[in-house]
Amino acid sequence: MKKIVLAIMVFLGVVACKTNPFTGQKVLNFYPNSQLFPTAFAQYDQFLEENKVITGTDDARMITKTGQRIAAAAERWLTANGYAGYLKDYKWEYNLVNDETVNAWCMPGGKIVFYTGILPICQGETGVAVVMGHEVAHALADHGAQRMSAGTLQQLGAVAGNVVIQDEQKRNIFNQAYGIGSQVGVMLPFSRSHETEADRIGLQIMAIAGYNPDEAAELWKRMKANSGGSAPPEFLSTHPSNETRIANLTEWAPLAKKEAAKFGITSFQ
Repeated sequence: MKKIVLAIMVFLGVVACKTNPFTGQKVLNFYPNSQLFPTAFAQYDQFLEENKVITGTDDARMITKTGQRIAAAAERWLTANGYAGYLKDYKWEYNLVNDETVNAWCMPGGKIVFYTGILPICQGETGVAVVMGHEVAHALADHGAQRMSAGTLQQLGAVAGNVVIQDEQKRNIFNQAYGIGSQVGVMLPFSRSHETEADRIGLQIMAIAGYNPDEAAELWKRMKANSGGSAPPEFLSTHPSNETRIANLTEWAPLAKKEAAKFGITSFQ
């Protein structure tokens, strides 16, 4: 049994890799689009049925328009960099939901929701593009599948430990230490790395779509003010701190403009 569990972990770690087109790095992912996307689409449809979707308003149209521009920019970049057809299974959809939560999210395959609560922070279409670029980037980089893959390995690690450790007291100590250690030391940093990656990719594609990447740092300054300093310490959070994001986005904005210039985009909205 021990050998079987360890063999499965090694096998998954070796064969379950996919290249991130934006970084060129191999990433852990053993959930193919054909398996993940149908489930995500069904969950998205169920969410829309259970929540108040706003349609036909200027804000709703702005969400759709901005999303379409960002997705088109992403496809333009991918095609130019040797990844034509990368998005063939994606089915982009953008919905505005009546909810005061300051949030937006994207499911695998391009299903995006904006809550009305984030619109005052966005302060218009360019601010929406900052958030939209970030959410689209999560979908482009397969972050959902990567988190699921990492979670599976985390569970297998716990199973392996319980199989190997026969003493009950030692097993209990292992479970407590492994639960905290794998979460704080592995899973949370993994999530923060995804958020940082999505910030950088999102900045690039919003610039290619013609939106000013300088606005990204300004939006996160407003996010910081809105939070009132209530965020947890960065090492206990799934997201980088506001200060880290502001500094990163300020540094990366000129690089995003240079990337956009390769596509003839030199002025921004």
